Amino acid sequence: MNKTELVDELARRADLPKTEATRAVDALFGTDGIIVSTLRGGAKIQIIGFGSFQAKQRAARTGRDPRSGNPIQIKASLQPTFKAGQGFKDALNP
Repeated sequence: MNKTELVDELARRADLPKTEATRAVDALFGTDGIIVSTLRGGAKIQIIGFGSFQAKQRAARTGRDPRSGNPIQIKASLQPTFKAGQGFKDALNP
């Protein structure tokens, strides 16, 4: 499912106009949306029965350039993680 299909399904299930469904999806998942801004601020998002989103710090490290094989420095970064909740797992495996 892509974003357009998600918006269409949200509009259908919530009986919303597509413009409002698009705004809702963007507000939640957009690059300046609720999830990104919350994780960027250092907080965790936990939705009981669904799962939790968290940003974890990844340390700087030395890697290899796949073309030349030369070592390269990879900067430290924040990596988003998602851990599925038990309700989500149970819904997938009835």
